[in-house]
Amino acid sequence: MNTYTANNTNASMRKSINRAFKWYYQQRYKGIRHFMEHPHQVQEQLLKQLLQFTKHTEWGRRYGYRDIRDAAQFARRVPVNDYDDLKPFIKRMMYGEKDVLWSGQVRWFSKSSGTTSDRSKFIPVPAQNLRKCHIRGTWDTMALFYHNRPDARQFECKSMIMGGSLFPFEPYPKTTYGDVSAIMIQNMPAVGRPFFTPDFKTALLHDWEVKLEKLAQIGANEPDMVMIGGVPTWTVVLFRRILQLTGKSNMLEVWPNFQGYVHGGVSFTPYRKQFEAFFPSDDISYQEIYNASEGYFAAQDDFSRDDMLLLLNNGVYYEFLPMTEWDKPNPVAVPLHEVQAGRNYALVVTTNAGLWRYTPGDTVTFTSTEPYRIKITGRTKQFVNAFGEEVMVENTDQALDAACRRTGAIVSEYTVAPVYFNGNSKGGHEWLVEFEREPADEAQFAYVLDEALQAANSDYEAKRSKSLALEQLRLHALPPGTFHDWMRARGKFGGQHKVPRLANHRKYVEEILDYLGNKV
Repeated sequence: MNTYTANNTNASMRKSINRAFKWYYQQRYKGIRHFMEHPHQVQEQLLKQLLQFTKHTEWGRRYGYRDIRDAAQFARRVPVNDYDDLKPFIKRMMYGEKDVLWSGQVRWFSKSSGTTSDRSKFIPVPAQNLRKCHIRGTWDTMALFYHNRPDARQFECKSMIMGGSLFPFEPYPKTTYGDVSAIMIQNMPAVGRPFFTPDFKTALLHDWEVKLEKLAQIGANEPDMVMIGGVPTWTVVLFRRILQLTGKSNMLEVWPNFQGYVHGGVSFTPYRKQFEAFFPSDDISYQEIYNASEGYFAAQDDFSRDDMLLLLNNGVYYEFLPMTEWDKPNPVAVPLHEVQAGRNYALVVTTNAGLWRYTPGDTVTFTSTEPYRIKITGRTKQFVNAFGEEVMVENTDQALDAACRRTGAIVSEYTVAPVYFNGNSKGGHEWLVEFEREPADEAQFAYVLDEALQAANSDYEAKRSKSLALEQLRLHALPPGTFHDWMRARGKFGGQHKVPRLANHRKYVEEILDYLGNKV
């Protein structure tokens, strides 16, 4: 067989494989439609299964799972927990103890890369959680992608994954921990492996800068790439390097068949302009997912919207804390059927990872309750409320997007902190911003940004009225690369690490300004 015939045969085979996956995803979408149409029935049944499966565990015996009959009884009997509450149990599991929070022995643990704490959080990833939450969430994401794009070719061409790394737990080497993305790559179903790049050795490299360079070399020489998945912060860095290597002006010149970017971890709003420049085409699909260390919670199901479908048959039972409950010692969560659209809630999850009424720290708002769709608004520890303004990440992302559209600027990274009252001076907000494309007039940009934030948040607008309580925000434009250099100096470069957007303190802002001062 000559080369021409072989290439045609391979192309024909790949198309047949992709058609088979398309059929499979059509069948899978029927299951998604089922929980969209019967959300409460699906959630109630899931909770019963979780309780039944773990009634013999130490945790299950402690709270009498054998005789819990319904969700209301479960909520009365089991308290809302944070990481510190579960940490002693998780630590024992990492040393090999069985039947603690979950049935059997757990060998995989996801290391959380939270932005607001330097402490490491280790989340159990039992085999059932890996298969029926994280990997199932990936399959559902692709089912939704194919549903939105009948021309999808993910199993005909190549897709790239930007994942984290894995490490042995030295005190008990049978235990392995790392980013949840790395755990998923290591356990990727065999049927999907031929269509993804890079190889496992490269994908799981510990040195992120070496990994980025290898990914760039691969990407620069793989014209048949159709999809990439990763955190926007580091994907931007990768694309810049690929363009350096190839001398091309945009990524479509490198990847002419490219179709979609699957992103999560941070809001895509501040990055959209950059990606539109990388891929100057209206035919590129951007799909948001919500795959946290604690579970695969949601995925964008309609590309004409900017929210995500809550995945209700994915090993996770959901409850929600209204904002009025966030600071209470014994908060009261509401079940799914009681949530209201437009309100901010902190997520409470019970999962097939052995997390029981656990608060990951993320906040969401419902954009729809038929079906249940959400938007991530921030974190319970990422907000600015020094003066009663209750500014969330969603507000600052919206304001920044509006300011960029009005001024033609492009922002790559930012963080915000309060400026406290000092003597007779008024309070305010301080923004550290790194521009991809600087505005023509920085002072005008700050003015427009402040106006946009008032439009996005009525409490901030009230405090800004006639500058009686708050002054106009202060803006500091940082040199290119500042945030990445600062993250590297903190040991949080690459992987799932993210720049903290908001803080109700000045620690990060002062650290960054001090870092810049020390570099001079």
